[in-house]
Amino acid sequence: MTDTHPSSQLPFDAVAVLRQRLPDFQPRVAMVLGSGLGGLADQIADPVTIAYRDLPGFPVSTVQGHAGELLCGRLGDVAVLCMKGRSHFYEGKGADVMTSAIRTFKLIGCTSIVLTCAAGSLRPEVGPGSLVALTDHINLLPGNPLIGANDERFGARFISMANAYDAGLRQVLQQSARALGIAWHEGVYLATSGPSFETPAEIRMMRTLGADVVGMSTVPEVISARHCGLDVLAIATITNLAEGMSDVALSHEQTLHYAAVGAKDLMRLVPEYLRRLPEAG
Repeated sequence: MTDTHPSSQLPFDAVAVLRQRLPDFQPRVAMVLGSGLGGLADQIADPVTIAYRDLPGFPVSTVQGHAGELLCGRLGDVAVLCMKGRSHFYEGKGADVMTSAIRTFKLIGCTSIVLTCAAGSLRPEVGPGSLVALTDHINLLPGNPLIGANDERFGARFISMANAYDAGLRQVLQQSARALGIAWHEGVYLATSGPSFETPAEIRMMRTLGADVVGMSTVPEVISARHCGLDVLAIATITNLAEGMSDVALSHEQTLHYAAVGAKDLMRLVPEYLRRLPEAG
């Protein structure tokens, strides 16, 4: 069954806007920048900036640290589309809040997506300011972006989530980190709805389940990206040790502060990764 709701047309309308503004631009990689990580976008060469409000289906975030702009240009000599900020399930817009934007990237020709996020660490040795390449996820959000009628123009009703966080892309990232002398960490991401931070008891549960980092985003984008055939690389910037693991009180201000610390390495790592990305990737 194909969804005939007008919202299913939104990615096509967004592509039309992009083609009108940039008729000869052919992006290869999409990027989504999380809380406090927008500085990476400042490295994009000759950017064209389009506000989300001008792109059908692109959600305007209500959260500090999320700019709400799409930048189109080149980074690491690769043509990119970069979302400077995202929306979240906890803003009340549903699990599919990012789906239309992700599908726009696929329709316009991107083959892969780089997702970044701020997250809490469940491992004491991986402290604030560290970067963690995500290898898998545990979805504790009360929903999935693919719930509802399936739009077969983008993907099948049932999709495999094996290798959802592409091992080949992660290997390129690891090579890039090694070349730059950036400490390498990998881990499983656990997504909760927020906006309240987790309790100490919940953190103990998450560690038992096998999670390494916890956050309030990313998983809906990964599911939507895999549904429409985009390969995924995801990087978490650690902003805090999770509740109960340190004496530091958690806050969004702390998130933005340590996201900025981790962003210094991220701003070196992502361009190097893009430079090393195989042409077919």
